Amino acid sequence: MIYEVQGDILLTAAQAIAHGVAPNDHFDQGLALALREQYPAMAKDFRHYAHQCHPQPGELWEWAGVGGVRVFCLLTQTAERGHGGKPGRATLATVNHCLRRLRHELTRNDVKSLALPRLAAGVGGLEWEQVYPLITEHLSDLPVPVYVYSRYVKGVAANEPIPVSRRSLS
Repeated sequence: MIYEVQGDILLTAAQAIAHGVAPNDHFDQGLALALREQYPAMAKDFRHYAHQCHPQPGELWEWAGVGGVRVFCLLTQTAERGHGGKPGRATLATVNHCLRRLRHELTRNDVKSLALPRLAAGVGGLEWEQVYPLITEHLSDLPVPVYVYSRYVKGVAANEPIPVSRRSLS
């Protein structure tokens, strides 16, 4: 179940957030920067993971923090060119692969809800009109709500619908 919402993804009630990054990402732009500021341990853990495992575009890394927060870092972009450079652009092929992996992790780990931004359409450089169909292809038939933040509004909590199956019947 995909719901398009608008608001600040950091205020989501979803159990997990997914966003696009690059291998060796510095988390210094966009949502990655906001997540680093809110969860500094996540960025530190990602750097450690990247130095140890040398991840490639198309892979996925999951982080779980205190209080049950979960963040899926989808490696949608190519790595930086040279030390201190900016990450490369995302490709539809890597986004497609990441979403396939994300679907697997969501079902395997029993994630109850997910929020994601306009994946790879900001810093990643892709057109949203090309990315959104991939999201619907891979995630629309999941039995959990997927909140796609199609418009960012700082400091505003989105109206995230609660599916009938999850509502309290009392």
